[in-house]
Amino acid sequence: MQCPESLRVQAYVDGEVDALGSADIERHLEHCAECREQHAHVEALRARLRPLASKAPAPEALRQRARQLLHMEDAGRGSYGRRLRPRFTAWSFWSGAGSGFAAATIAAVCVYFAVTPTASNRMVDEVLGAHVGALMSGHLLAVESTDHHTVKPWFAGRTEVSPVVVDFAADGYALKGGRVDTLDHQRAAVLIYQHGRHIIDVYCWTVPAGVLPGNVTRRGYHLAFWRSGDLAYAAVSDTAWSELLGLRNLLQSQRSNDPPT
Repeated sequence: MQCPESLRVQAYVDGEVDALGSADIERHLEHCAECREQHAHVEALRARLRPLASKAPAPEALRQRARQLLHMEDAGRGSYGRRLRPRFTAWSFWSGAGSGFAAATIAAVCVYFAVTPTASNRMVDEVLGAHVGALMSGHLLAVESTDHHTVKPWFAGRTEVSPVVVDFAADGYALKGGRVDTLDHQRAAVLIYQHGRHIIDVYCWTVPAGVLPGNVTRRGYHLAFWRSGDLAYAAVSDTAWSELLGLRNLLQSQRSNDPPT
C-alpha cells in the first residue's frame, strides 16, 4: 500500500503546506524512502519544465483552449476549490521532452490535466486529502461524544449543514464524535465512526445537483458518495467496501427519521 503521506509530500512540493506541516513532512522524508523518491521525481520534473516554459511560453491560442477545457470541466463537475494534486508516474513521457519541443510539452501538460479522470476529479481528491490529513495529524475529533444530542447541536454555527447524526454501535459502527473540515470553500460537517480497527469519516456539505462522483477507490481508500435531500455525503475509509457501504445504508435509512436534537 502506498505511503499515506504521499499526498502531503505533493502538497509540500507545491508550497501548499504551512511551516509546521513542512517541518513534519521533512522529518518524515528522512525515514521514508518511498516519499523521498516521490519528492525527487517531482522536483526533477519541475526543474525540467521550468526552463522549457521560460524559453517558449505557450501560444495564446493554446492558453485559450486550455481555459475552455477547464471551464467545460468545471461546468460539468462543479468547482471544488483547492485540492491536493495527485502523484503522476508517467516519468518516461516527461524525460523524453527536449528544449526544442517546449511548446509541445506544455500542450501535452494541458491535455493531460484536462482529460485524465483521476487528475480532474477534484472532489475525490479533496475528500481523500482531508481524511488522510486528519489521520496523519491526529486531529480527528473536535467534539468527542457518542451522543447525537451532543454532536448534532455542536455543528450549529460551525457549518451551514445539519447532517444525520446517529450512533450505530449496535450495528458495529460506533459514533466517536465530529469535526469541521473545508470542502469546496465551505465548512463541511464530519462525523467520525469506528468500525473494528478502522476509522470512517462521513462528510456532509452542499454541492450543485448532478456533480457528485461515483463510488471510487483511490490510494487504498474507498470513497462512497450519495445525496439526502439537498445535502451531499461522502464516506471514506480503508475498510472493506461492504463495511463502508453498510454504514452508508444505515445513514440513508435515517434520512427521514433523524432523531430530534
